[in-house]
Amino acid sequence: MENRKPSKPVCSYFLIFCSSISLVVAMGENTSITVNVGVVLDLDNSLSTKVWLSCIKMAISDFYTSHALSKTRVALNIKDSRSEVVDAAAAALDLIKNVHVEAIIGPKSSMQANFVIDLGEKAQVPIISFSATSPSLASLQSLYFFRAAQNDSSQVKAISAIIKAFGWRVAIPIYVENAYGEGVLPSLVDALQDVRVRVPYRSAIPPTATDDQLAEELYKLMTMQTRVFIVHMSPSLGSRLFAKADEIGMMKEGYVWIMTNGLTNHLSSTNASIINSMQGALGVRTYVPKTQELIDFRSRWKRQFQHENPTVIDVELDVFGLWAYDAAYALAMAVENVGTTSSLSGSQTTNASINSSSTDLETLRVSPRGRELSQSLSGTRFRGLAGDFSFSNGQLQSSVFEIVNVNGEGAREIGFWSPQFGLTKYMSNSTTANSSYSTSRSDMGPIIWPGDSTSTPKGWEVPTNNKRLRVGVPVKVGSPEFVKVVHDPVTNTIDVTGFCIDMFKAVMEGLPYAVTYDFIPFAKPDGTSAGTYNDMVHQVFLGNFDALAAATTIRANRSLYVDFTLPYTDSGVVMVVPMIDSKSRNAWIFLKPLTRDLWLTTSCSFIFIGFVIWVLEHRINEDFRGPPSHQVGTSIWFSFSTMVFAQREKVVSNLGRFVVIVWVFVVLILTQSYTASLTSLLTIKQLQPTCTDINQLLKNKESVGYPKGSFVYDLLIEKGFDRSRIKAYTSPDECDQLLKNGSAKGGIAAAIDETPNLKLFLAKYCTKYTMVGPIFKTDGFAFVFPKGSPLVPDVSRSILNVTEGDEMKNIENKWFGQKATCSVTNPMFSDSSSLGVDSFWGLFLISGLSSCLALMVFATSFFLRHRRIFITIRGSSICRKVGVMLRVFDEKDITSHTFRNKNLGRVEPSASPPCSICQPSPSSQHSNHTNIQNSPFFREERTIVGQI
Repeated sequence: MENRKPSKPVCSYFLIFCSSISLVVAMGENTSITVNVGVVLDLDNSLSTKVWLSCIKMAISDFYTSHALSKTRVALNIKDSRSEVVDAAAAALDLIKNVHVEAIIGPKSSMQANFVIDLGEKAQVPIISFSATSPSLASLQSLYFFRAAQNDSSQVKAISAIIKAFGWRVAIPIYVENAYGEGVLPSLVDALQDVRVRVPYRSAIPPTATDDQLAEELYKLMTMQTRVFIVHMSPSLGSRLFAKADEIGMMKEGYVWIMTNGLTNHLSSTNASIINSMQGALGVRTYVPKTQELIDFRSRWKRQFQHENPTVIDVELDVFGLWAYDAAYALAMAVENVGTTSSLSGSQTTNASINSSSTDLETLRVSPRGRELSQSLSGTRFRGLAGDFSFSNGQLQSSVFEIVNVNGEGAREIGFWSPQFGLTKYMSNSTTANSSYSTSRSDMGPIIWPGDSTSTPKGWEVPTNNKRLRVGVPVKVGSPEFVKVVHDPVTNTIDVTGFCIDMFKAVMEGLPYAVTYDFIPFAKPDGTSAGTYNDMVHQVFLGNFDALAAATTIRANRSLYVDFTLPYTDSGVVMVVPMIDSKSRNAWIFLKPLTRDLWLTTSCSFIFIGFVIWVLEHRINEDFRGPPSHQVGTSIWFSFSTMVFAQREKVVSNLGRFVVIVWVFVVLILTQSYTASLTSLLTIKQLQPTCTDINQLLKNKESVGYPKGSFVYDLLIEKGFDRSRIKAYTSPDECDQLLKNGSAKGGIAAAIDETPNLKLFLAKYCTKYTMVGPIFKTDGFAFVFPKGSPLVPDVSRSILNVTEGDEMKNIENKWFGQKATCSVTNPMFSDSSSLGVDSFWGLFLISGLSSCLALMVFATSFFLRHRRIFITIRGSSICRKVGVMLRVFDEKDITSHTFRNKNLGRVEPSASPPCSICQPSPSSQHSNHTNIQNSPFFREERTIVGQI
């Protein structure tokens, strides 16, 4: 009981404290500064305007509820812009001049904001818009414009990532023809081009378009191949567009519709009938994290909105309402920050001034605290209902986008996109540290496309206006095997045949869908050719042809204007020249098997081996002794005689035998190779081309030929040929006649064309000409389509299927099979290039190393045996010592077993058998010693020692 006694004083103190706080709050309310803020919106009784105004008012109320001691109070002054640009500007001018507002929230549209921003810049009044999203407003670079909404250009990367994920190559934007629609177009096209998506057409819809105008534009789109559409327009116009598209049958299987956030952000408030017409469409909308604060706010807002608008039922809060709340809250924070450091004007405004209708621009009031308020807004940062709220250069920072699929009664989430990680199926995955930027369709959930289809649309179709492809074919006089055009004057029909035509038909039949086409000759009214292949390719670029079925070579300059499929045959530019038989026309043909370098190397090797053998055998072999001329002749004779293994001299040293064994093996290989090459030269018909290098033709100023209308003419001009020396031919027979005449008689020295064409020519004239090259590299024959044609990938895949199967062989045999029989009788063409050092350098290396090794062993042994010369002859020069050594080397080595055996042959045979390893007898030692003492070396040695 004693512990409860102090409770009364404590309660008394608590009551006094609460009363003090209430008094302070009351005093603060009485002393707060009222700051006028304008709100410019379209007050047309639209549901969205009511929602946004409700959010703005709740933001101001929530701020001052949580900041009870604030020294400022924002007073909202609402003006109606009546959905007009002029009315929005007039309302803003009235607020600035007469109401003396310090900031303006709004206006609604980007076109209205364009004018209001100029007024705010002049009056230094911040303009905060939460619904003007056009990128064009950022180009104004106004210090007093703040966009509390996402820039429309921030979503283009998400859209391009979706298109890239499904492999679509062409897309058409459908946009409203005003500042809002046109503002995003440049950045959208750039983003699509970054992922190699072409925009062949831009569909601009007037803001006031009628249903008939919408239907007319949609029917026009139906006649095009593209089936991927990107819709960027206001919700009202977009709803009518989808309703009309559903009515005329453009929301069925095969179509792709992608909506920007201008439409997707309003799906929650879109009528159910419009949602039903959008079934299967994809959309990109701003991602708003589902926080507890947002859940609580939605509940509070819905109760208050229902209380203020009891007739409105089932209204939903969209992201623009959240941006409106965050914008008003940020403005209240900025006003409070400025109000605590300086005095804000605006509370002195009277009713008379408010009701004044003066809007004279010359007397436009400049806000004294506008710059400070603008700087405060730039530094405002907080966690808003829509996410992190902060301005960078007056723009709300881009965040994550949510990708949705319209199904049933609303939109279903299928994935997300963020600038850092690209496409992700779940938001949790986008925050992992190891994630990389993704554009994979596997990172999105399942999609139900228009027509309740689960199959991914290919993005294009054959136009619905029953238009047949106009396939151009050349009219050529020569090479009918490739393309041949025959006109029947009786039936007035055209029959087109050939290898290229059969290939085109087989490829088109291999497509997974039907494509109808007609062959149209590229000809003049009289039936002759209308131009070159380059001219025909240019017709595709101009749109006169939808494709080309011809032997069209893939060229870099052509690819700038058209698209090529994968090549269906290999190619390359080669030349055909006459052949001549060079056999028996050269008296020195026996020298041709070996090159000059090999002849010289072999000769030097013979001399070197002879020298090595002489060094190794000179002191111990009588065959290599005698006068100097005899020794030189013997050495050279011995070396060269090994070529036919006719050497008579014996090799007695082991080192010499080692060298000879290696050398004989080398000589054997050389002689056998020489014999085989010479036999080939003398027995096989040697058909040599008259020229093997195009530069040789250019140097000799020879004339060359090319097929008329071919791109080869341009290559020859680039190579440096004079125009007067380039002659065109129109048929194989004419080409044969020109080659037969030769350049000297008005003909040509070589015919230059692509490999398939000249193969056909050689099939007919295989005994007279040969092919040399390739001299220029090309990528082969391919079919031609307009730039960005969606048919190219499918046709290329079909070409692979045809070329890898038996059908390609059947087509080739049909047109070229019988011509190939001529190659059987074609004489053998032999290049007969001479053998060079590069073929035998290994043998010469082995022989040289073995010889050098033998010399090193011999020299080492010799110097070790006679090293006393350098010890005995002291004080003499090195040259003198070397001279003595050479004189010793020139003497016989009578201690060698070869001379010892001869001496032993003159002695009486002893009782015991001779032993080569026994010690010599004293008498023999004395005899040898006497001979050595009488040698010139020891006579020289005694003389030198005596002098010393």
